[in-house]
Amino acid sequence: MEEQPVSDYGYQQYLQEEKLMGSRCTACGALYVPPRGRCSACQQTQMEWQQMQGTGKLAAFTSIAIGPPFMIEQGFDRNNPYCSAVIELTEGPRVVARVEGVDARQPEEIQVGMRLVARFAQRAVGDEVTTSLTFAPV
Repeated sequence: MEEQPVSDYGYQQYLQEEKLMGSRCTACGALYVPPRGRCSACQQTQMEWQQMQGTGKLAAFTSIAIGPPFMIEQGFDRNNPYCSAVIELTEGPRVVARVEGVDARQPEEIQVGMRLVARFAQRAVGDEVTTSLTFAPV
């Protein structure tokens, strides 16, 4: 894929390709995931794409038992909660994503600091397939 300007549309395209991309400010070096078109550190708009390793550690999490309709359609409910988390990427930025491969019914067994790796979850929405970022224990 030819590199395109930093935008949410480009971010979604990269997720479809199973690439975790962020944006780096060319002026001050600040790094953002998801990408931003303007640096919040120095307010510059000269941003470039930066591919992330897709690894990190669990910084914070919660078990969600009453989710949005699309999560309910996937089978998540009071009896089958899911884990939503803040992941600190190896490169430094933090990103919010669902964590798979953990039992959200037993949050006491989920450990802050555990190593995680990016996964790309696909689901059908009408005739289209969308890809979302998730993480799983290493």
